[in-house]
Amino acid sequence: MRIFPARKTRISRIVNLKTGSWTARLNDRLTHGDVSLRLAICLLFLVILLFGIASWRSPFPHRLGDDAPNGILAQVDFDRVNLRKTDLARMERERRVPVVFRYSQEGAEQLRKLPFELRENLFDVVLVNTFTDLSAKTRSAFGWVAGGVGSAFEPPTPEFEAGWLRLREAIGPSKTAEGKIDELIGDFTQFTAPLRQTGVLDPKEVAQQELRLESEIAIVSKEDEEKIQKFKVADLLLIEMLKNNGNLGGQWKAYQALKPLQPILERWLQNRVSPTLKYDAQATSQMINQELRNTPPVRDEYKRGDPVVAPGTVIDEETLEILRAQYDATEKQIPFFERILRLATVLSLLIVLGGMNGYHLIRNEPRLATNVGRLTIYLAAVTLTTILGRWLSFDPWRAESVPILCAVMILAVAYNQVLAALTGFSMTLVVTLANGRSVGEFVVLMSAAAAAIVPLNQVANRMKLVKVGFWTAVVYFLVTWGVNIVDSQQLGRLWTDRHLLAISLQGAGWCFLTGFLVSGGLPFIEKLFGVVTDISLLELSDVSHPLLQELVQRAPGTYSHSNGVATIAETAADAIGANGLLCRVGAYYHDIGKMMKPQYFVENMIAGQVSRHESLNPAMSALVIIGHVKDGVELARQHNLPEPLIDFIEQHHGTTLVEYFFHAATKQAEARPDHRFEVQESTYRYPGPKPQSREAAVLMVADAVEGASRTLAEPTPKRIETLVHEIAMKRLLDGQFDQCSLTLGELAIVEDSLTKSLIGIHHGRIKYPEQKTA
Repeated sequence: MRIFPARKTRISRIVNLKTGSWTARLNDRLTHGDVSLRLAICLLFLVILLFGIASWRSPFPHRLGDDAPNGILAQVDFDRVNLRKTDLARMERERRVPVVFRYSQEGAEQLRKLPFELRENLFDVVLVNTFTDLSAKTRSAFGWVAGGVGSAFEPPTPEFEAGWLRLREAIGPSKTAEGKIDELIGDFTQFTAPLRQTGVLDPKEVAQQELRLESEIAIVSKEDEEKIQKFKVADLLLIEMLKNNGNLGGQWKAYQALKPLQPILERWLQNRVSPTLKYDAQATSQMINQELRNTPPVRDEYKRGDPVVAPGTVIDEETLEILRAQYDATEKQIPFFERILRLATVLSLLIVLGGMNGYHLIRNEPRLATNVGRLTIYLAAVTLTTILGRWLSFDPWRAESVPILCAVMILAVAYNQVLAALTGFSMTLVVTLANGRSVGEFVVLMSAAAAAIVPLNQVANRMKLVKVGFWTAVVYFLVTWGVNIVDSQQLGRLWTDRHLLAISLQGAGWCFLTGFLVSGGLPFIEKLFGVVTDISLLELSDVSHPLLQELVQRAPGTYSHSNGVATIAETAADAIGANGLLCRVGAYYHDIGKMMKPQYFVENMIAGQVSRHESLNPAMSALVIIGHVKDGVELARQHNLPEPLIDFIEQHHGTTLVEYFFHAATKQAEARPDHRFEVQESTYRYPGPKPQSREAAVLMVADAVEGASRTLAEPTPKRIETLVHEIAMKRLLDGQFDQCSLTLGELAIVEDSLTKSLIGIHHGRIKYPEQKTA
């Protein structure tokens, strides 16, 4: 029986060191549940993006105001509805639609009573012996009064009397007057029959509807509502009907008894006949709508090879409609197989582009790539931005720059400029290709994105975002002009092309707007992405914050320690290019949990005071010390501190060992051999997690060295340097930096910075002659 295992040969050791093929490693990764979930999320958003940008359709590349130096020919046979010609045709047919009138019951009744009224008036003429004896009603009916109804010119009184005499003479003596009046009334009834059949128009209504004498109107039949009769206006105006060529004026010769009385009876009719036709607005509108619906659209036909846009011209609205019709006709001819092929091609391109971005995330942004929540938000933002950029690029909006610039500015603020630039490049490329636009359009959008990203290394105030928006607008304006001038080779366009100026100003305005949008949405951005900006950090660094005020009152020693850590940690973080402000503010709050039990921590004890740990066993003491992390997290959440600051509270001790009490417990166990193995190291370690960022790692080292430096009796530079190096190496060898991106080179820089800061804090002073030794 072997006591020791057999010695492995060199070859066997080499075999065991092999990591296996790449397929095996890939399979091992894919079988991991978290990786599979993240891949599924990426695939989901890839499919959403694929359909969101309509990948199965070819892009429509034309926009209003684009140049066509070589012209554009029709690629296929197609036709289009000419909206302008169709509108003209509809207007013409609408103009021809007759105005609709209806019979008025009151007017028709009045026409029916006309013979009876005339009979009454004629008897009144016969029965009086003098003109002055005529009733006012009769004189008014015949217009024999000054200012008579319907009379534009009133002759002198002798002419009124002459008319009365002529009428008496035509009727004859009173003995035979009744028979003569009946004869006149009979002829008059037949004479006015056209009035009752067609009706009478109101001249005021004719003028209001702007009708001419030759205009045609429609009259709804009295017997059948569905039946429409059409007449000319001249045939329905009483004054026109009484003319010699009118419906009534031409009949006087047929009635010999009425002929001598024509002037008198015409005047009587003009005074007594009321309009019987009323304008029907609703029926007219219905007829117009029916006519418009029945108007066929006017279509223009184009054959393949026909010029659609002339060379050297600019695409206007009508030309854009023609190109859109050609695009729709072309799309209808694409078979299903080709659409599937195009969809697969676009999917391949997106996979390649997404793979490049994913590689960058895994290599340089592990906190984003490995966190399902953050990755989902990031992918959702990219997908939504690309889809909005695709659909907002069409006229009249032309606002594809808004979602792209908002996205890159948010990523620069929330993460870093490199990620923002890479993501902005990808989104701009996809939007440009999805729209079928030129390289010049890509250059314009990418230039604007770069102008928005570069200044956003730090955001100290909201006004900076507005300024970034302004300068981005300036860059967009200048680059747009430059690209168009280079494409057209016409420098004179700077002063002559108003459309280019309008497009440039419109795009610049959208860029300027993004500064206000991002500035106003900054609190929501911080909440959504779980980040904290410099603006919020500066607000949280105010000593009047309730948590810091409470810390000063309850644990002044801890407050002093936190300020010391903040000072040296900020300098060290800045030295390696990390966020020094975040380190400083995180240091202010990293030990707030100690205010719950301040007397158990040495920095809050008064000189000569007995430690409370003297009465506790080491395990309980370690539990109290470790508990300040949990208490700090709970306090931070109660006061709504952002997640990055809570991370500092959780990670500033990582999973380090509470060495003092662990060694005390070990000594107690060694004194009792029976229980030597009861002390478990895990009981005396902080729960973690280990630092996940460089800033958290810097704070861990700064926290440890600041407290340890206070124990040095003579803090000489050499002792401080040794202390800092030992603590940093102990954290490194303990694996506390395994989950962050802090490199060994950066750790050396941090050590050097912390050493210099502590030497400055513990510098010596010149002893004055009168100063007594304490």
